[in-house]
Amino acid sequence: MGNATALPLPVQRVDVFGDMKNRPNEGSGTNILLMGTDGRDTITRQEKRDFRAGGVACDCTDTLMLVHVSEAQDRVSVVSLPRDSYADIPAHRDKTTGRARPARPGKINGAYAQGGPALSVRTVEGMTDVRVDRYLQLDFRRFIDSVDTVGGVRVCTPRPLKDKTTKLDLAPGSHLLNGGRSLQYVRSRHVDTSADFGRIQRQQRFLVAALRGLRTQNVLADPGRAARLGGLLAGAARVDRGFSTEQILTLATRLGSLPASSMEFTTVPVSGFSKTLNGSLQWDRAKAREVFTALKQDRPLTHPDSGARLSDPPRFGSPATVRGDTLDCG
Repeated sequence: MGNATALPLPVQRVDVFGDMKNRPNEGSGTNILLMGTDGRDTITRQEKRDFRAGGVACDCTDTLMLVHVSEAQDRVSVVSLPRDSYADIPAHRDKTTGRARPARPGKINGAYAQGGPALSVRTVEGMTDVRVDRYLQLDFRRFIDSVDTVGGVRVCTPRPLKDKTTKLDLAPGSHLLNGGRSLQYVRSRHVDTSADFGRIQRQQRFLVAALRGLRTQNVLADPGRAARLGGLLAGAARVDRGFSTEQILTLATRLGSLPASSMEFTTVPVSGFSKTLNGSLQWDRAKAREVFTALKQDRPLTHPDSGARLSDPPRFGSPATVRGDTLDCG
């Protein structure tokens, strides 16, 4: 089997907010920047082969979600930020060379490669005018182990999903995915012509399923499993210093108890491709401002009577804003 043993995970604590200045005003509720990076140096050769996770990492963010937990902790609003979004990346010091770099245009997922998590937070805050209170980052190893710790995640697809790059191959219906297959599911972007918008939709479905699984499998009621999960997300994952293991588990318990109807999901509206930076997506500024203003004011994104569902596959530039209970099959 070759190198089949998972590589050790160093404890990594990142002080993201210590030196940040000129930040957006604080609002009600809590805003968490959830980042999934393409870091793969801690997964084994066998895992890279089995789950098609090899290749050279770009040291950037595959996934960016701004997660708003309401002040009353009775609602979760998730806004996905497409990885190819055009961004004005602030002036910073290059994390590799230490040299000062001026502000410049780029894709939002490149901020991490240039200046690490602090620059990613600064870039997101500058684009959204939403203050980020907490930060959580998962690479491939942390993601796989977290899913395996909770016993897998059950996902549902109303249509076949096949991806030539990740080798994802799911028939219509319900599937219990282990950590490696879950990584294939959330990374696949060649299922159809919807590319990253389709992947974002699957990531949103996966998040609903993962939170639902915490409740149905009583993961957090088991001290041993809860401790292992907390260790992965806090002790061995990259988090800001203000996010303790206890806080993560408390939040996970609360979110896991929410009905899917109390979770809402959307993607930043885009108006097309940027003329300034090739291949980057330009946000629809007016519509995006409405979304982020609602987060700042702790208001729901969906109307209580809304029956909107995600189109499958999604339409370019016209993201639905939906509740979590509309993310099942059908």
